[in-house]
Amino acid sequence: MATYPLAKNPVRQAGWRDFLALCKLKVVAVMLLTLVVGMCLATPVPPSLSLLLVTCLGVGLAAASAAAVNHVLDQEIDIKMARTARRPLPTGRISALHAVLFAAVLGTSGIALLAWFVNPLTAWLTLASLIGYAFIYTAFLKRATPQNIVIGGVAGAAPPLLGWTAVTGDISGNGLLLMLIIFAWTPPHFWALCIARRDDYARAGVPMLPITHGDAFTRLQILLYTLMTLLMTALPYFSGLSGLIYLGGVSVLNARFLYWAWRLLRYRDAADPMRMFRFSILYIMGLFAILLIDHYLKLQL
Repeated sequence: MATYPLAKNPVRQAGWRDFLALCKLKVVAVMLLTLVVGMCLATPVPPSLSLLLVTCLGVGLAAASAAAVNHVLDQEIDIKMARTARRPLPTGRISALHAVLFAAVLGTSGIALLAWFVNPLTAWLTLASLIGYAFIYTAFLKRATPQNIVIGGVAGAAPPLLGWTAVTGDISGNGLLLMLIIFAWTPPHFWALCIARRDDYARAGVPMLPITHGDAFTRLQILLYTLMTLLMTALPYFSGLSGLIYLGGVSVLNARFLYWAWRLLRYRDAADPMRMFRFSILYIMGLFAILLIDHYLKLQL
């Protein structure tokens, strides 16, 4: 299959911005927000600044390493897609070898920081998440099944649990609940993007749900997983993890999220999938921000 025209030749030499691009910093930033909230919710008093910083640095480095490995393993896919054709590897600005070495340094440094300065459990869980996203999802699931994002979403949902274990040193139900919220949210978030970029994924031969099962089926699945997300996001209140501030705030966010899922199913406006995708990012950031505010300003019945 032909490569995308933008990716045929390198346009300039590699610079530090290209290596930063390998890290997917916007994605890592959202992950770190959920990590910090997980740390704060694990204790009635704010965690120490030193623990907060070293945990964010360690998990952030590991997440950036997984992203860089994703760039390496996906370069043959990226070169065929308009959305990704300008990335450093498809354009040739960075070689696969340099990207692998960069990822190795980041990943090793991040896991070592967590093992030495946080706790072994957080380090092991972070390593498992790195392997799950960079290798199990990217190298196998993404190419093998249209349920790739559902199964692989476990790795991407780990940050709030990692924050919880960094503070407590163990895995608890509330930590897993925070992880479950992201796990349920991931499919409608990503499938909205897949609908918007269906031609790209078809060109690259990636078996995303809109390609294997059709547009209408995918829109129905988005609505069903959105309903599941709404149920999961109610659990922090009923488990006692959060209070009325969270319940009120998340209800507003859920109403808007459900609106976009219903609109995708009911109408066929070409701009709606990307609108839902963008809102879903604001949704998950807002949800965790409200959790954090509620934790320190809790109002109970």
